[in-house]
Amino acid sequence: MSDIYEPPEGLKASAHIHAMQDYRNRYAESIGDPAKFWGEIAKGFHWQTTPTADKFLTYNFDIRKGPIAIKWMEDGVTNICYNCLDRHLPQKGSQIAFYWEGNDLEDEKTITYSELHREVCKFANVLKRNGVKKGDCVAVYMPMIPELIISMLACSRIGAVHSIVFGGYSAESLAARIIDGGIRTLVTADGVWRGNKLIHSLEVVDQAMAIAKKAGHPIEKNVVVRHLIRLHHGNGSASEKEAYEKILASSWNNERDSWWEDEMKEASEQCDVEWMQAEDPSFILYTSGSTGKPKGVLHTVAGYMLFAATTFKFTFDFRPDDVYWCTADIGWITGHTYVTYGPLLNGATSVLFEGTPFYPSNDRFWQVIQKYKVSKFYTAPTAIRALMKFGEDFVDKYDLSSLKVLGTVGEPINPEAWLWYHKYVGNSKAAIVDTYWQTETGGHVLTPLPGCTPTKPGSACFPFFGVIPVILDEEGKELEGPAEGYIAFKKPWPGIMRTVFGDHKRFEQIYFSRFPGYYMTGDGAKRDADGYIWITGRIDDMLNCSGTYCFDFLQLTPQTKMPLMHPGHLMSTAQVESALVEHSNVVEAAVVSCPHPVKGECLYCYVTPMEGVHIDASMAKELRILVREKIAPFASPDYIQEAIHLPKTRSGKIMRRILRQIAANDPDLGDTSTMADSTIIPSLQEGRRKVVENH
Repeated sequence: MSDIYEPPEGLKASAHIHAMQDYRNRYAESIGDPAKFWGEIAKGFHWQTTPTADKFLTYNFDIRKGPIAIKWMEDGVTNICYNCLDRHLPQKGSQIAFYWEGNDLEDEKTITYSELHREVCKFANVLKRNGVKKGDCVAVYMPMIPELIISMLACSRIGAVHSIVFGGYSAESLAARIIDGGIRTLVTADGVWRGNKLIHSLEVVDQAMAIAKKAGHPIEKNVVVRHLIRLHHGNGSASEKEAYEKILASSWNNERDSWWEDEMKEASEQCDVEWMQAEDPSFILYTSGSTGKPKGVLHTVAGYMLFAATTFKFTFDFRPDDVYWCTADIGWITGHTYVTYGPLLNGATSVLFEGTPFYPSNDRFWQVIQKYKVSKFYTAPTAIRALMKFGEDFVDKYDLSSLKVLGTVGEPINPEAWLWYHKYVGNSKAAIVDTYWQTETGGHVLTPLPGCTPTKPGSACFPFFGVIPVILDEEGKELEGPAEGYIAFKKPWPGIMRTVFGDHKRFEQIYFSRFPGYYMTGDGAKRDADGYIWITGRIDDMLNCSGTYCFDFLQLTPQTKMPLMHPGHLMSTAQVESALVEHSNVVEAAVVSCPHPVKGECLYCYVTPMEGVHIDASMAKELRILVREKIAPFASPDYIQEAIHLPKTRSGKIMRRILRQIAANDPDLGDTSTMADSTIIPSLQEGRRKVVENH
């Protein structure tokens, strides 16, 4: 049994929920009478039309009984932007909403709730002037700058659906999302520095728009933020300026493209909100699918609003005097829920961070926490493990005494990292909340509550309000007591996704066909004798690319010689396989996840080359570049092994289970009776040994 860490006494005394019995009572009510439980919470928000109890929740989780359908507060009418901003203005207009901390130390600014409201209204009018109306989808491809949040809220204000695309994605990935969403309006920036590396976003966007136009989906309006501060202030090098001007000259289209600042000059500071039905679409966020085609997870207005606000309040035990910092990029769901909507719905003051943990030095996180006196901090186990390498001295020289709650997100945290985080970052005085959730869930579904939950390092502990987890065996039978199997959920909570954009059948097939009557996460879990739940990882061919951060080992900061870190993503290995086989000398590829001491999981690729071709260092580099170009830099494989033969069943199906075990150097391969030719195993194991030795 793991050691148990009790909630800090100082936090427990003032917490929203300070005793496990209080949690149990509220949890029981949230399950037994969801309309009453969530209805009381909903009263804290503004409604044009208040939802009624008889239509508070209707759903069908059983595909055998008809189409999957989930509706919360169906007859309610509200607006999420109004609840994030307008509702707070009388009391919080002059309060800081965000401290923006840029890539460079001198890049910083603050924005109050009143200032944010003004800018959102202006950009909402810009969108309306350019033909965007309720129900239209707008793509946003930007770095972590205030204009990203302004764009999101402006869309929400007028009832447009935003589709945020992580600013590190390739042109092909951006184009795929433009095409799938039928998007005609794009908001972006001219570029960004990641450490000392200049990234020309305009060039990527221009290529993406060309791809989309060729596919019959031209972008009609592209609004561009002038963000390359060093260049615009005259601090860039001559070669950087020359490259920028060349890209600008070749890509700019006066009929389509315009500068943000020019659009905003004439925009009114007043913009009425579009009142939305509770189940109207709010946003699409693409996540990877097992087929290799990204799926557009669609969230609706009121249920997501309620769940984002409530999970933020209770998981981080939010208080009005907190300074909160989530390090995630808004291009991922963590950034949507716990950088933008959750904090703003609660009237919080937050840090918005553009930089990396390693630039200009390896103590940037600790500098920022001390600078703004951050009290609630939320990051990824990957970041924690990477920073552990530099030792405690990097932490100890900063005053981190303001920290009260430390959160982790994106993957299970290993006990060693949990203990280091607790001891050295939290000074053994801060609570740790190890949160489990997905793009699809909208917010936390398993998490400790910092003022009441005794925690076990590595466990996500217990379900959040309204969430009923079960552990199922292969036949779909619910397992009681200590058990290990598939983790699924029996009933919907307000923040659950409603469908896959444009493909409801895919939504039903992915999440509800394996175990009818349950939402299937695709993850495995175990429950111990005390009822604590531990997530054991993906059970299909998916890779959790290091949660909130994942490494790009081909980009090194000159000062630290450490890899830059990018926001992570749940990525289908099928996507990587598709990219690899586009190489002219590749016949077949199988990609699996492999344990990694820092990233948690990494890509291990088995590649079968054309006859007479061998994968040398040059070809391996070509394959990595191909994956980077087709998907994104963070998808670059860690290991590429030449495999003349792959383990297959007699029907020709690749046995990825075997490949995962070989990649993990696990000699126990289990049942190989269905393998067509088991004699190939020793050569694969020997190949793995050589690849790892030469890595």
